[in-house]
Amino acid sequence: MEKVYLKKEYCSGCSACYNSCPTKAIHMKPDEEGFLYPVIDQSLCVDCNKCVNICPLICEGNYKQKAEPAFLVAKHKSEEVLMNSTSGGAFTALSDVILREGGVIYGVDYDDDFRVLHRRTETIEGRNRMRVSKYVQSNIGNIFEQIKKDLMDKRTVLFTGTPCQDAGLRAYMGDSPLTENLYVCDLICHSIPSPLIWEDYKKLLEKEHGGKLTDIQFRSKIIDWSRENSNKTFLFKTSSSEDIHNDERFYKLFFGAKTITRPSCSECQFTDIHRASDITIADYWGIEKYAPEWMDTKGVSVILVNNEKGAELLQKCSKELKYEKRPKEESFTEQQRLSEPVQFPEDRDKFWNDYREHGFEYIIEQLTK
Repeated sequence: MEKVYLKKEYCSGCSACYNSCPTKAIHMKPDEEGFLYPVIDQSLCVDCNKCVNICPLICEGNYKQKAEPAFLVAKHKSEEVLMNSTSGGAFTALSDVILREGGVIYGVDYDDDFRVLHRRTETIEGRNRMRVSKYVQSNIGNIFEQIKKDLMDKRTVLFTGTPCQDAGLRAYMGDSPLTENLYVCDLICHSIPSPLIWEDYKKLLEKEHGGKLTDIQFRSKIIDWSRENSNKTFLFKTSSSEDIHNDERFYKLFFGAKTITRPSCSECQFTDIHRASDITIADYWGIEKYAPEWMDTKGVSVILVNNEKGAELLQKCSKELKYEKRPKEESFTEQQRLSEPVQFPEDRDKFWNDYREHGFEYIIEQLTK
């Protein structure tokens, strides 16, 4: 086998092939845009085709649920949880159920250098680091193998990731009976930005403000939760002072210019209501129009319950989470990624050509002119 994918639009970097290769012939290598892709060591490959056969972008059905989900509005009953969550605290409620039962949580965290990666935790403190947005594609690493080990040890597991990462985990686990104790949660994903641009952005902030980054927060709720405000706060601190800074340039590249998103996001096969997860969470945009009594400037969540396991998990959250069913049309209207993938701008290639020729600071200067 020479390659798992035919072109970059057909690889989401979910790492299912890497984690599943029986001879460890595959490793994940960043390309010139910083996105990880599987590379095959021909000296180790035995042409078993497992990598191709399980790929969630190739597999018929993409490991998605066939039934239509139930749509709900939800909000955590704790104001402290709301203020420290990206949306309405749904992830905290769901993960608290697993932790109470002695289970394990897998979600997205930062390392000491604010690189974005998936991690394992059994503690509330570790979980709390996972409950805020991180607008960078996370590195899965060997997390799928760790999940399988936990399941073999009869631990209950909650994994939260992007839809393609969830499908990658489904592919890796296959029809194993171990999945009885596995709960899979996904996000309604806009798209996934480049880890390379994120690294350059961090270096620029340190250069401009001095010292090393000591704290980062996307989508702070120092201003009211709303769609309009969702891309107005990126707060950070450096070791040079105790001042808190706000900068919107990364948002402008990601949400505005749309030039730093992974190629596969333009052909995403998970932008519909049939999910690869048991339960889906996101912001309930537009709730102030459809049910103003639910509106809360500290955050509101939409939840898609995709199967019986998702319903069972949600039911266990009843003491912490207030929720009720809503018409699916509301989410169809407000959540574009439930119907179509992100559309790349015509100048995406020019952006990357300029980046390679002139560097990141030139790109930022052009953005702010």
